Amino acid sequence: MTTAREPVGLLACAGRFPVAFAEKARACGVPVVCLGVAGLADPTLKDLCPEFRWMRRASLGQIIRTFRRAGVRRWTMAGKFHKHLLFRPWRLVQFLPDWRMLRFWFLRRRPANNDDSILLGLIAELRPHGLECMSALDLCPELLVNEGVLTRRRPTPAEERDILYGWHLAREMGRLDIGQSVMVRQRAVIAVEAIEGTDRAIRRAGELCGGGSFVVVKVAKPGQDMRFDVPTVGPQTVESMRAAGGRVLAVEAGKTILVDEAETVALADRYGIAVVARTDPSSSGQ
Repeated sequence: MTTAREPVGLLACAGRFPVAFAEKARACGVPVVCLGVAGLADPTLKDLCPEFRWMRRASLGQIIRTFRRAGVRRWTMAGKFHKHLLFRPWRLVQFLPDWRMLRFWFLRRRPANNDDSILLGLIAELRPHGLECMSALDLCPELLVNEGVLTRRRPTPAEERDILYGWHLAREMGRLDIGQSVMVRQRAVIAVEAIEGTDRAIRRAGELCGGGSFVVVKVAKPGQDMRFDVPTVGPQTVESMRAAGGRVLAVEAGKTILVDEAETVALADRYGIAVVARTDPSSSGQ
């Protein structure tokens, strides 16, 4: 991924993934230069990274200056950015973009403002400055979940049918770059993840079916770019399912990040939630 002692840049947003990356980098002796998005990134990153700065405004210039001054040539992004914030009133006042960001957002031509278009555009903006984006999973591939049933409880035959039904729909939603998850009950889609994220979509599914049991299917996009927007689940996903009435979490093996695996599985076992990782749902025989 990087030569010994060569620093790697980290653009950190919400969740445990940036912390897991920083912990693994420190264990491997790879210094991390971290820009933590204020209000999103975990403050514990300050203690894990040799160089840490809060990113308090939408500044491409700050990213470029911070990484280049530290000798960074390769950088990565990790964590969840709440994209709905980009469409709120007064967003320019909230984010205080610099001129580089204004040019990128308003003048750079993109086919759409979906995740892939925005993030690939960001990568292209930094590349001329000698900053090449890499996947955080190059350093910690063990975060990708292995195939199998991870919990004591297995999906029932009816739940297996819901997994199979939801899998192909979730894949199509990913192909369209809308979201990565669908919530299914009795082979009917209860909710589809969009800009709000998986946890809110799960809660909405619980509201719509009155807290009744349902299946959550989360898969990678076809041709998933592993540098960004990799499907991620963890303890918070399980807590959201418990609160909403979700009974099964089905994810794509080898393409989904499972953070804090032991804690996630223990919580799921405590709540009677089945967690299964598949490469092909037809392997269930349903």
